[in-house]
Amino acid sequence: MTQLYGRRSATAAILAIPLCAARSPARSRSIREGGAVADGATINTRAIQSVIDALARSGGGTVVVPRGVFVSGALFLKPGVHLHLDAGAVLRCTTDMTHFPPRRTRIEGHFEERFTPALINADRCDGLRITGQGTLDGAGRPIWDLFWRLRNAAPDPGNFPNLGVPRARLALIERSRGVTIEGVTFKDSQFWNLHLYRCRDVTVRRARFEVPDDYKQAPSSDGIDLDSCQDVLIDGCDFSVTDDCIAAKGSKGPRAMEDADSPPVERIRVRNCLFRRGHQVFSCGSEATIIRDVSVEDCRVTGAMVLARLKLRPDTPQRYENIRFRNITLDSDGGSIVAVEPWTQYRDRSGEPPRSKVDGLSFVGIRGRFGAFGTIRPNPGQTEIGSILFRDVNVRLTRDRLTATGVRDLRFDRVIVNGQVQRSPAA
Repeated sequence: MTQLYGRRSATAAILAIPLCAARSPARSRSIREGGAVADGATINTRAIQSVIDALARSGGGTVVVPRGVFVSGALFLKPGVHLHLDAGAVLRCTTDMTHFPPRRTRIEGHFEERFTPALINADRCDGLRITGQGTLDGAGRPIWDLFWRLRNAAPDPGNFPNLGVPRARLALIERSRGVTIEGVTFKDSQFWNLHLYRCRDVTVRRARFEVPDDYKQAPSSDGIDLDSCQDVLIDGCDFSVTDDCIAAKGSKGPRAMEDADSPPVERIRVRNCLFRRGHQVFSCGSEATIIRDVSVEDCRVTGAMVLARLKLRPDTPQRYENIRFRNITLDSDGGSIVAVEPWTQYRDRSGEPPRSKVDGLSFVGIRGRFGAFGTIRPNPGQTEIGSILFRDVNVRLTRDRLTATGVRDLRFDRVIVNGQVQRSPAA
């Protein structure tokens, strides 16, 4: 691929960082001390990695990205090493993908033996902190353009593989507990922005996830992907992307329930967030097995998106349980409140059709204006859908009827649409 950012290596400028046994894990070191150059062109991968490695050897500390634009390839944090981006700091992906050497990585519900790593990679980094007012910049536009160019030129564009073009996520954090991500802007990611895999006790607070307003469809620009994670708080974040804002993910295929690498996604809390653009606020899937105990509350949705999308794969046994939306303000001419529907974008056609269940989906305190009420329907003969509640809903909608089939226990309680009280529809 043509090199679009970065024209020379900073290897020669790397400074030797002396180690001292007396250093505290609280120590901070600027990437400039490793020789990183903020000219928006120099590829600083080795310089930045040298600072990470030196801090790890000396007992830990914080890598600081100061003001300026620093270009880099894949970086690998170590246990005890944190990342802080000062105000005005930009850590930008190079689009010369040779600086993202393929490796085994978790992606789309499985492990790909050779795929692009992220800009920021952290594995088994308990207590990790990624903080500051700076920006992780994926420089995604030329990569998105290349993806669409290749897809449109393919003999069957609809079957063009989503992983067919090397694309870097901005951050992949794996198998880590007690993680905090605060204040950082995730911008123009080539692929998913923040991918959390098998993490527990994570807080993402006051972060921003952005795609340029003038780019119609940045492919796979998910804001946050919760892959086999537990006990996650997403608080006060701002989303403006062109795919899922928040997606819960797990495994896929007929034997997904047996996948020991994909424990349930559970105890997820989303609150005080603004959703300005995206396909959906919260999505179960495209790859998902067990998702339960999720709450989305005290949020505002101004983009024409789906508030709750539960994707029902015909090839995967799924359990979606106790997913709650509470105190949500809607302010758009488009979008849908709910979409629980068959999802056949990706499909493993081997094995017998599995059974799935949706139980305990609630919408309480929903208000404002939006496009459509939405749709709830199963995969015929495969999906059991029950216990769906709409309570204290007062909305103005362009399409005011909920289309619901195959649902047991669908209840309306104080639901007003376009000024009219609605009764529970026959399922």
